[in-house]
Amino acid sequence: MSWFVYAFVCALSLATADALSKKVLDDNADPYVIAWVRTGYATPFIAVLIPFIDIPELDRIFFIITFLAVPLDVIAVLLYIRAIKVSPLSLTLPFLSLTPIFLIVTSYIILGEKPDKLGFIGIILVVIGAYLLNVHAINQGFLAPFKAIAKEQGSLLMIVVAFIFSVGACLGKIAVQHSSPEFFSVIYIFLLSLVLFIIISLKSKHFLSKSISRPIPFIFIGLLIAIMIVTHLKAISLIEVSYMVSVKRLSILFGVLYGITLFKETNIKERFLGASVMVSGIILISVI
Repeated sequence: MSWFVYAFVCALSLATADALSKKVLDDNADPYVIAWVRTGYATPFIAVLIPFIDIPELDRIFFIITFLAVPLDVIAVLLYIRAIKVSPLSLTLPFLSLTPIFLIVTSYIILGEKPDKLGFIGIILVVIGAYLLNVHAINQGFLAPFKAIAKEQGSLLMIVVAFIFSVGACLGKIAVQHSSPEFFSVIYIFLLSLVLFIIISLKSKHFLSKSISRPIPFIFIGLLIAIMIVTHLKAISLIEVSYMVSVKRLSILFGVLYGITLFKETNIKERFLGASVMVSGIILISVI
């Protein structure tokens, strides 16, 4: 099976997990519980990989970076779930396209990496795509589509998530350099699930009973996240990470399509166009 198929399945499983999470949230599920479900229910499926993963020699840098990355991702997961709960998928998921833009800054500061000229063209496309998401508001003024972003809580939250993901990606790269991609990815989800469990069990009343209240959708969410992780690992073992991530970001377009079919979201044509332009910008930034 080619790397593209794995990356495509990765994107589809992530978008489906997002849509199913939003569906459960719309049924008045506790957002904190759903935040944990995405990792907690995935861990049993991921556990089957452990016997096949070699344990690398770990140094002090690995533990320091992991210690810094986990709380950042906890914040990102909680904000992510909040974003898709309060706003349409078609107005939240596209803003994950901002992660590569933030990466240009964070990777330069943390890793010393510099973008090329085509990367800046990609940035322009992402900005144009963000504008197109709310282009219907242009009759209120040229800057109105950007102002509309500021009025959408989920969009603002996802912008923060995109920034945190950019920092986390840099930290993750360092952790992988001091371990291995397979080891870090599998161990990390266990750590993230554990920390989320501790925090949310203190934050949410009756957490344990809520976490098993809807076993069928919760199991499917966990399975989809596990599939996303496994196919992600398989794809990057066959092709450069930048190519894989670009295909994985098709999850943004799949998310918009779920917004059409499952949640009957409005202004969908302009949102799909905007999301498509943003994904095109990601491809320029990541691949070319």
